[in-house]
Amino acid sequence: METTLPAATAAPAPTSLKNDPMIRLVDIEKVYQTDTIETVALNRVNLTINRGEFVSVMGPSGCGKSTLLSLMGLLDEPTHGRIELAGRPVTSYSDRELARLRNHKIGFIFQSFHLINDLSVLDNVELPLLYRAGLSGKERQQRALAALERVGLSARTRHFPSQLSGGQRQRVAIARALAGAPEIILADEPTGNLDSVMGEEIMDILLGLHRQEGTTIVMVTHDEHMAHKTERLIRFFDGSQVS
Repeated sequence: METTLPAATAAPAPTSLKNDPMIRLVDIEKVYQTDTIETVALNRVNLTINRGEFVSVMGPSGCGKSTLLSLMGLLDEPTHGRIELAGRPVTSYSDRELARLRNHKIGFIFQSFHLINDLSVLDNVELPLLYRAGLSGKERQQRALAALERVGLSARTRHFPSQLSGGQRQRVAIARALAGAPEIILADEPTGNLDSVMGEEIMDILLGLHRQEGTTIVMVTHDEHMAHKTERLIRFFDGSQVS
């Protein structure tokens, strides 16, 4: 029988963590350039996300929200400025260290799920753990099963993504992020492709995770209702932070 975490509200981070920056962006610019067009995706962004915060990011399409997550997730580099992770400039890490950080410290949740249709639910959740040195096959499976249990999908381990509803597929994506026990979760429109009921269920899982584990979460969303469930709302317009 499937279960979901109870409805929750964002819990404030402990006082000791309020001034403990997890992610810091300093004078960040990101420019995409072709032979004829220069597009400024982010313009002089200064932003700090503290350890244990749940922050939502809003703004119209094309304002730089997804680019912001890509930079925070170390998937891309800024054109100008500095990114710090837990107080250390990202540029001080080697490529190998950056890959390890992405795999060990950061969990990604995407609007389109990014599941592999030919793999079972369990195998999809295990997949990022294949790149964890020192984890046995049994340990990977145990972590994946525990993550699926947390999102109420213990009974769906052998199903394939095509056999699941949109809400169930997003839960699998969340379980995949949780299996690695990340310190940071970056969620890009996690409720965007879901109806209101499924969207509330996914939001409750994220809020429960934040409340129970103190995970730092940055969520891009177009939904004002979902955004106001988080601790802090940041707005972007034309690549600039406006609030």
